[in-house]
Amino acid sequence: MIKTTFFIMKDFKAVFDRDPAARSILGWLEVLLTYSGFHAIVSHRICHVLFKMKIPLVPRILSQITRFITGVEIHPGATIGEGFFIDHGMGVVIGETTEIGNNVTLYQGVTLGGTGKETGKRHPTLQDNVVVGAGAKILGNITIGKNVKVGAGSVVVRSIPDGCTVVGVPGMIVRQEGKLPSEINLDHGDLPNPIRQRLILLQKEIECLSDHIKCDKDSCEVHKMVEKITKNDKQ
Repeated sequence: MIKTTFFIMKDFKAVFDRDPAARSILGWLEVLLTYSGFHAIVSHRICHVLFKMKIPLVPRILSQITRFITGVEIHPGATIGEGFFIDHGMGVVIGETTEIGNNVTLYQGVTLGGTGKETGKRHPTLQDNVVVGAGAKILGNITIGKNVKVGAGSVVVRSIPDGCTVVGVPGMIVRQEGKLPSEINLDHGDLPNPIRQRLILLQKEIECLSDHIKCDKDSCEVHKMVEKITKNDKQ
């Protein structure tokens, strides 16, 4: 119980470290009374202790009551480290065999789930300092390395090494820095857009080809088509 109390204190502190809205004069009271993400993790800490004691049914009932009140569903069997923070919380789902390290942040709508009817370890492992953006899905028995950022709406189905940024469906590594950050980076909005980068590259290649190809604009079918499209766009 002492360990559980210590974890809850760390979770409480994490709210102030990562949410500017909680730093008002009565921020501590606001967090205690209105932060559903904090309520959910406090309830889970208690349910997890009961689950480890092999008390039947009660942990699941308590977790379902918490789900009804907060909109956050955490299976009592999930293992969660200290300093865990769920921002806003609604729609977050964390499966039974999920393992979460220290100082992990989840935004609303995140799912840490399985991929089928397999037994045993079937949910993801998130190591320390991971940030998962709104609506992202991390599925299966995979490992998300330390200091990884998962972009909003991404679907990750394979393991990700330390220090990476992942975006897209399915999730693709778009940035991997050799040096790991010294502190938690919550800027999950500043992410590369691989599709946009590809389109820009394609446009540059077309411009390069246009510069090298000489043709009679009056007889060139491609030029006529481009002019027609351009004219329609202006109208």
